[in-house]
Amino acid sequence: MSRFNRWRLSPRWGMLMSSPLAVASCLWLVLILALAFVAAPLVIDAANQQDISLRFLAPFHLEHGFSYLLGADSLGRPILLQLIVGARTSVVIAICAVGISAFLGCVIGLVAGFFGGWVDNVLLRIADVLHTIPSLLMALVVLFVLQPSVLNLIIVLGITRIPVYLRTSRTQTMEVKERMFVEVARAIGASNWRIITKDILPLVLPTIRTLAMLEVAAVMLAAASLTFLGIGLQRPDVDWGMMVADGRAYLRTAWFVAVFPGVVIVLTALSANVLSNWLRAVEDPAQSTLFFRSKKKKVGGAK
Repeated sequence: MSRFNRWRLSPRWGMLMSSPLAVASCLWLVLILALAFVAAPLVIDAANQQDISLRFLAPFHLEHGFSYLLGADSLGRPILLQLIVGARTSVVIAICAVGISAFLGCVIGLVAGFFGGWVDNVLLRIADVLHTIPSLLMALVVLFVLQPSVLNLIIVLGITRIPVYLRTSRTQTMEVKERMFVEVARAIGASNWRIITKDILPLVLPTIRTLAMLEVAAVMLAAASLTFLGIGLQRPDVDWGMMVADGRAYLRTAWFVAVFPGVVIVLTALSANVLSNWLRAVEDPAQSTLFFRSKKKKVGGAK
């Protein structure tokens, strides 16, 4: 199989491999997922083990083992293992919250955009109410009343992000339902459910998928912010925001306690944003066509 045929069979992988920044972002996210779901359950006991004699152990020394490569916190817990355990909590919260908001927002937006009328008005007014209240403020109030936990944090962040997906899917549905193939489906007797799921949803889903990747970074930052403010998770649960909050009082004496989790949050959020931009470029037919033509010209010139 020629090089041209390989590009033709997998143009998306070709677009990914042509962007070193997108490749690095993808590798970083894969590493975080592997640490969260594979390594974290194996090191959770060691991560919570306290040793006061190692309090604020300096990083980049291996006298006490690889676990203390990034130093120790105020209770002598290894920061590296705390980061791994915190990755599981942060990733679970981000994925579950985005999944809830994307699913509910997409379904409600499809229904509102397709049927219109009073259904659209009622659903849109509910979205307006949720949208007018700042999501972080709503989360602060709800978590202050309820007991802070991973489940409550997922529910609050998931509900507050619904309007983003609702408005996006509604707008696209209103545009797609006016196309000729939808009219043809109606003419041959297709049900509303069939038209929504088979004809409209496949065209709306790529935008929702790209938006969801972008929202992963926003939800992760929101969860870290809530924990940093003391309203989010509490021990024994740990996430990256809690680690930053624990180390902010020791920035002058032990900077690494807060800096390392902060750097991980920034890198993860940045990687998710870069990958979402790549997904948007892949889903854009114009950019995909330009990429394919450029590769074809290069292969033709090489021959």
